[in-house]
Amino acid sequence: MTRAGEVTAWRHAAAIALLPFTNTVAIPSALVARWPHPWSTPPAVTAALLTVGAVVAFGGLWLVVHSIRLFVRLGHGTLAPWDPTQALVGDGAYRHIRNPMKAGLFLILAGEALMTRSTALLVWFACFVLVNAVYIRLHEEPGLRGRFGAQYRDYCERVPRWWPKFTAQKTRAAEEATS
Repeated sequence: MTRAGEVTAWRHAAAIALLPFTNTVAIPSALVARWPHPWSTPPAVTAALLTVGAVVAFGGLWLVVHSIRLFVRLGHGTLAPWDPTQALVGDGAYRHIRNPMKAGLFLILAGEALMTRSTALLVWFACFVLVNAVYIRLHEEPGLRGRFGAQYRDYCERVPRWWPKFTAQKTRAAEEATS
Protein backbone atom coordinates (compact mmCIF):
# COMPACT_ATOMS: atom_id res chain seq x y z
CA MET A 1 0.00 0.00 0.00
CA THR A 2 1.33 3.43 -0.86
CA ARG A 3 0.73 6.72 0.85
CA ALA A 4 -1.31 9.35 -0.99
CA GLY A 5 0.86 11.19 -3.48
CA GLU A 6 3.77 8.71 -3.19
CA VAL A 7 5.46 7.95 -6.48
CA THR A 8 5.42 4.22 -7.14
CA ALA A 9 8.00 2.17 -9.00
CA TRP A 10 5.39 1.54 -11.69
CA ARG A 11 4.94 5.29 -12.32
CA HIS A 12 8.71 5.70 -12.64
CA ALA A 13 9.01 2.70 -14.96
CA ALA A 14 6.20 4.02 -17.17
CA ALA A 15 7.80 7.47 -17.41
CA ILE A 16 11.21 5.96 -18.23
CA ALA A 17 9.72 3.61 -20.85
CA LEU A 18 7.77 6.41 -22.51
CA LEU A 19 10.48 9.05 -22.54
CA PRO A 20 14.18 8.14 -22.31
CA PHE A 21 13.76 4.55 -23.52
CA THR A 22 11.70 5.57 -26.54
CA ASN A 23 14.10 8.36 -27.49
CA THR A 24 17.37 6.50 -26.95
CA VAL A 25 16.49 2.88 -27.76
CA ALA A 26 13.22 2.47 -29.70
CA ILE A 27 13.59 5.34 -32.18
CA PRO A 28 17.33 4.81 -32.80
CA SER A 29 16.77 1.07 -33.30
CA ALA A 30 14.04 1.75 -35.85
CA LEU A 31 16.22 4.30 -37.66
CA VAL A 32 19.23 1.97 -37.87
CA ALA A 33 16.98 -0.89 -39.04
CA ARG A 34 15.49 1.33 -41.76
CA TRP A 35 18.77 2.99 -42.79
CA PRO A 36 21.50 0.50 -41.83
CA HIS A 37 24.33 1.97 -43.93
CA PRO A 38 27.17 3.10 -41.65
CA TRP A 39 29.75 5.68 -42.66
CA SER A 40 32.62 4.15 -44.54
CA THR A 41 35.71 4.54 -42.38
CA PRO A 42 39.07 2.80 -42.11
CA PRO A 43 39.26 0.12 -39.40
CA ALA A 44 41.27 2.30 -36.99
CA VAL A 45 38.73 5.14 -37.30
CA THR A 46 35.87 2.68 -36.86
CA ALA A 47 37.47 1.38 -33.66
CA ALA A 48 38.07 4.91 -32.39
CA LEU A 49 34.45 5.94 -33.13
CA LEU A 50 33.19 2.82 -31.38
CA THR A 51 35.34 3.50 -28.32
CA VAL A 52 34.59 7.22 -28.08
CA GLY A 53 30.90 6.59 -28.77
CA ALA A 54 30.69 3.97 -26.02
CA VAL A 55 32.38 6.26 -23.48
CA VAL A 56 30.09 9.16 -24.42
CA ALA A 57 26.94 6.98 -24.34
CA PHE A 58 27.80 5.37 -21.00
CA GLY A 59 28.59 8.79 -19.54
CA GLY A 60 25.18 9.96 -20.71
CA LEU A 61 23.50 6.87 -19.26
CA TRP A 62 25.17 7.53 -15.91
CA LEU A 63 23.93 11.13 -15.99
CA VAL A 64 20.35 10.08 -16.81
CA VAL A 65 20.26 7.43 -14.06
CA HIS A 66 21.83 9.86 -11.56
CA SER A 67 19.22 12.52 -12.46
CA ILE A 68 16.29 10.12 -12.18
CA ARG A 69 17.51 8.95 -8.77
CA LEU A 70 17.63 12.58 -7.60
CA PHE A 71 14.10 13.13 -8.87
CA VAL A 72 12.95 10.12 -6.83
CA ARG A 73 14.90 10.88 -3.67
CA LEU A 74 14.75 14.67 -3.51
CA GLY A 75 12.03 15.74 -5.92
CA HIS A 76 9.38 13.18 -4.91
CA GLY A 77 8.17 12.86 -8.49
CA THR A 78 9.07 11.42 -11.87
CA LEU A 79 10.85 12.73 -14.94
CA ALA A 80 7.54 12.93 -16.81
CA PRO A 81 5.95 16.36 -17.31
CA TRP A 82 2.54 14.85 -16.46
CA ASP A 83 3.85 13.53 -13.12
CA PRO A 84 6.43 16.15 -12.07
CA THR A 85 8.56 16.47 -8.99
CA GLN A 86 7.03 18.11 -5.94
CA ALA A 87 10.28 19.82 -4.91
CA LEU A 88 12.92 21.65 -6.91
CA VAL A 89 16.01 19.46 -7.27
CA GLY A 90 19.26 21.41 -6.94
CA ASP A 91 21.76 18.83 -5.69
CA GLY A 92 24.04 16.35 -7.43
CA ALA A 93 24.46 17.12 -11.13
CA TYR A 94 21.73 19.75 -10.78
CA ARG A 95 24.24 21.92 -8.88
CA HIS A 96 26.28 22.26 -12.08
CA ILE A 97 23.70 22.23 -14.88
CA ARG A 98 19.95 22.84 -14.92
CA ASN A 99 19.23 20.06 -17.41
CA PRO A 100 21.51 17.11 -16.66
CA MET A 101 18.92 14.53 -17.63
CA LYS A 102 18.50 16.06 -21.09
CA ALA A 103 22.27 16.48 -21.38
CA GLY A 104 22.60 12.77 -20.56
CA LEU A 105 20.09 11.88 -23.27
CA PHE A 106 22.00 14.07 -25.73
CA LEU A 107 25.22 12.23 -24.84
CA ILE A 108 23.58 8.83 -25.27
CA LEU A 109 22.28 9.77 -28.72
CA ALA A 110 25.62 11.27 -29.78
CA GLY A 111 27.40 8.13 -28.57
CA GLU A 112 24.98 5.90 -30.45
CA ALA A 113 25.50 7.90 -33.65
CA LEU A 114 29.27 7.52 -33.29
CA MET A 115 29.16 3.81 -32.43
CA THR A 116 26.86 2.94 -35.35
CA ARG A 117 28.41 5.52 -37.71
CA SER A 118 24.84 6.33 -38.71
CA THR A 119 23.77 9.48 -40.52
CA ALA A 120 20.15 8.72 -39.55
CA LEU A 121 21.11 8.73 -35.86
CA LEU A 122 23.15 11.89 -36.29
CA VAL A 123 20.08 13.61 -37.78
CA TRP A 124 17.88 12.21 -34.96
CA PHE A 125 20.39 13.54 -32.39
CA ALA A 126 20.35 17.03 -33.98
CA CYS A 127 16.54 17.10 -34.16
CA PHE A 128 16.20 15.86 -30.58
CA VAL A 129 18.59 18.53 -29.29
CA LEU A 130 16.82 21.30 -31.22
CA VAL A 131 13.30 20.29 -30.17
CA ASN A 132 14.31 19.93 -26.52
CA ALA A 133 16.21 23.23 -26.44
CA VAL A 134 13.08 25.02 -27.71
CA TYR A 135 10.73 23.03 -25.44
CA ILE A 136 12.79 23.75 -22.33
CA ARG A 137 12.99 27.49 -22.99
CA LEU A 138 9.39 28.01 -24.08
CA HIS A 139 7.50 25.49 -21.95
CA GLU A 140 9.45 23.79 -19.18
CA GLU A 141 11.23 26.81 -17.67
CA PRO A 142 8.11 29.05 -17.55
CA GLY A 143 6.27 26.16 -15.87
CA LEU A 144 9.03 25.76 -13.27
CA ARG A 145 9.02 29.52 -12.60
CA GLY A 146 5.27 29.27 -12.04
CA ARG A 147 5.55 26.26 -9.72
CA PHE A 148 8.62 27.26 -7.70
CA GLY A 149 8.72 31.06 -8.04
CA ALA A 150 11.68 32.86 -6.48
CA GLN A 151 13.36 29.57 -5.57
CA TYR A 152 13.61 28.66 -9.27
CA ARG A 153 14.68 32.16 -10.31
CA ASP A 154 17.51 32.04 -7.73
CA TYR A 155 18.48 28.59 -8.99
CA CYS A 156 18.62 29.87 -12.59
CA GLU A 157 20.90 32.71 -11.52
CA ARG A 158 23.34 30.25 -9.91
CA VAL A 159 23.26 27.35 -12.35
CA PRO A 160 23.71 27.46 -16.14
CA ARG A 161 21.20 25.80 -18.44
CA TRP A 162 23.53 23.70 -20.62
CA TRP A 163 27.24 24.23 -19.97
CA PRO A 164 28.24 23.14 -16.49
CA LYS A 165 30.24 25.16 -14.06
CA PHE A 166 32.80 22.85 -12.54
CA THR A 167 32.77 24.58 -9.19
CA ALA A 168 30.32 23.17 -6.70
CA GLN A 169 27.25 25.29 -6.15
CA LYS A 170 25.98 25.47 -2.60
CA THR A 171 22.58 23.95 -2.02
CA ARG A 172 19.88 26.04 -0.36
CA ALA A 173 20.20 23.93 2.82
CA ALA A 174 23.98 24.46 2.93
CA GLU A 175 23.56 28.19 2.41
CA GLU A 176 21.01 28.40 5.25
CA ALA A 177 23.22 26.30 7.55
CA THR A 178 26.17 28.68 7.09
CA SER A 179 24.04 31.82 7.57
